[in-house]
Amino acid sequence: MKKYTKSIAVAVAALAIFATTNVQAQSEPTNPSRQKLGVGINAGIPTNSGSSFALGADLRYQIDIDRQLSVPITTGFTSIFNKDVTIGNTTVEVGNFNYIPAKAGLKFFFSDSGSGAYGLAEAGAAFSTNTGGGTWFTYSPAIGYAWSSGLDLGVKYEGLSKSGTNNGYVGLRLAYGFKL
Repeated sequence: MKKYTKSIAVAVAALAIFATTNVQAQSEPTNPSRQKLGVGINAGIPTNSGSSFALGADLRYQIDIDRQLSVPITTGFTSIFNKDVTIGNTTVEVGNFNYIPAKAGLKFFFSDSGSGAYGLAEAGAAFSTNTGGGTWFTYSPAIGYAWSSGLDLGVKYEGLSKSGTNNGYVGLRLAYGFKL
């Protein structure tokens, strides 16, 4: 698992360096590269029956390759709230699953305006903040709509996988992007 996690981290870093270098190489004075920083909140319904809801916040750095294709690099904090378990007359409090995702991917706008409807796919590592939680593989396909004003609304699935154990949630992401 450690080799797998290191491979993901190296791939994310290489993608970020490649995208940044590629954007800078293609930039012209009349059409400078576009970069954005987005702040978002996520809320959703977990796919695991032992959980009640998911809530998180994220920070997304987005490098526009052209008007339709972008490379997002996302991190943040998410908590999947677990339900307590009752066995007989005894209730056991189950702690929440908390993690910090580190993802990179591709965002494709269906219009050449650089805003409007889009599809997004990200993958990376999720670092659990729980004792003994370790590192999980995370992936997140999404569809959404980004307005030219910076507002972004998306529907996503965020999946987590580690050693045959799966977790995740279906949720909404509301964000605002600032041009850099």
